[in-house]
Amino acid sequence: MRLRALLENDALGLRLLGGEDELDRSVRGVMTTDLKDPSRYLSGGELVLTGLAWMREPAESEPFVRVLASAGVSGLAVGEVGVAALATGEAGRGDVPEELVEACSRHRLPLFIVEESVAFATITEHVVRQVSGERAGDLAAVVDRHRRLMTSGPAGGGPEAVLDLLGSDLDLRAWVLSPTGRQVAGAGEPLDPALAAGLAAEHLAATRTGRRGPHRLTVHGTPYSLFPIRNTGRAAAPASRDVRETVLSDWLLAVEADAGDWPAARLDLLQGVTQLISVERDRRDAARTVRRRLAQEVLELVQTGAAPAEIAARLRVAAPVLLPGLGAAPHWQVVVARVEWDQEGGQPPVEAGPVTQALLEEILVDPATVGAESADRIAVAHTGDEAIALVPLAAGPIPESEDDGPAPALGLHADALLAAVRAPLSAGLADDGRLTLGVSASVHSAEGLRGALEEARHARRVAAARPGRVCAAGHHELASHVLLLPFVPDDVRRAFTARLLDPLRDYDRRHRAELIPTLEAFLDCDGSWTRCATRLHLHVNTLRYRVGRIEQLTGRDLSRLEDKLDFFLALRMS
Repeated sequence: MRLRALLENDALGLRLLGGEDELDRSVRGVMTTDLKDPSRYLSGGELVLTGLAWMREPAESEPFVRVLASAGVSGLAVGEVGVAALATGEAGRGDVPEELVEACSRHRLPLFIVEESVAFATITEHVVRQVSGERAGDLAAVVDRHRRLMTSGPAGGGPEAVLDLLGSDLDLRAWVLSPTGRQVAGAGEPLDPALAAGLAAEHLAATRTGRRGPHRLTVHGTPYSLFPIRNTGRAAAPASRDVRETVLSDWLLAVEADAGDWPAARLDLLQGVTQLISVERDRRDAARTVRRRLAQEVLELVQTGAAPAEIAARLRVAAPVLLPGLGAAPHWQVVVARVEWDQEGGQPPVEAGPVTQALLEEILVDPATVGAESADRIAVAHTGDEAIALVPLAAGPIPESEDDGPAPALGLHADALLAAVRAPLSAGLADDGRLTLGVSASVHSAEGLRGALEEARHARRVAAARPGRVCAAGHHELASHVLLLPFVPDDVRRAFTARLLDPLRDYDRRHRAELIPTLEAFLDCDGSWTRCATRLHLHVNTLRYRVGRIEQLTGRDLSRLEDKLDFFLALRMS
């Protein structure tokens, strides 16, 4: 297809800003990016879509356009939303920077602007459908019929519809799997859960080694080919600089066939199918925005010490969204998760918050549940690299035990959450990543949420102290003092910590003596002078001087167990 055909399609919302003489260029694909240099992801012939997040100043236009022109792309389209966000001085808010227009003109690169009302996913879907239809005829009907189904919304069938058509038109059995191996969609009989988990583990391991898909393997004599499914919508990050930022959140398409025997045309068509499914994935992710926002609002209220009445009012708004039709107020549990990656020298840190958020949403779904909508009752927020889930539990009578033993506890259990997903996630984390998770007890009111949040965080720290790539801990595993800390009244906390720590903080501010970090390290090392000095890179005599100063300022003796315990509790509550 040609650029001119895209421009003439009013539904795509494209307006030409320059390069009218180049509109007969062929378009062979779409690339969405906000990288300054996306050259390694370009093969030529793409229509590049960008929100201009890469632009810090208009002068950066020239090198960006030069990269695109050198790669042989067909054209560049910028979103009105990104343009408006620039507010670029001379150009004025809402105008494409003149430097970008001039750079495109110099390199004879057609430049378009995309109306705010049109999502990048809409353009991507249209181009994929058209290009796939031109490359070969055996899947053109599938793509076209699936497009018609998708345009009517979720009722049109979603990924299940295109998988049904793959089976009927191409005799291919296929399933869409989450990174934990849960079946999101499939045609015919569901995939065996153990097999699905094994396929997901193989896909994640291959992705971490940098191998390009599809990944091929044979299980019990049956061949499978695994295709990655990546988001292509406006909010997606399709050109991640580090595979670890997306490996634990991307879906995959498992096809019961050996793609090594396929011609290039059919491989291209299956890649087009993965892009169509990714459009539906992006749509469903967008539908989670309301639940994520509810979780974020409740979390901010809890962390800032808002009045219980204010938190309760927000929970009353959240309950109907998360538990539609529920007559009674639910109980709540808090789950805290964290994904941490080893950082190599000179490498920028991996942004783990969004992927942890998506991963926790997946972990909280029953692995036996089929379908993408099963996470509709889960609200997950993230702050930094930490994801926090607010999980509603329908209020009701406590279940009776089948014997004379204690009744089973309501709600989520830490070990059970990770039992079915540990193998695939360990493959994705490889030898440089860790997932740790903590689960609180259930609470029935807003007053208990702050305690539940701290309890879940303490449980996650307990999990982090254990060996292994995927670890979890529940509230029942917490030591007694850790269990009690979240429920100490705020005024008592402040008074206790102030008496012990304020003299040290004041001294640190005046002299930069680092007494507080020294105290933390000393207690973490169980009072060992040698280990603490090594950790802090200090001479033992310097450490003894600092500890002596701490004792002098506070009137405490760090050789006494009672005083050590008081300092330990004060640091935990500060």
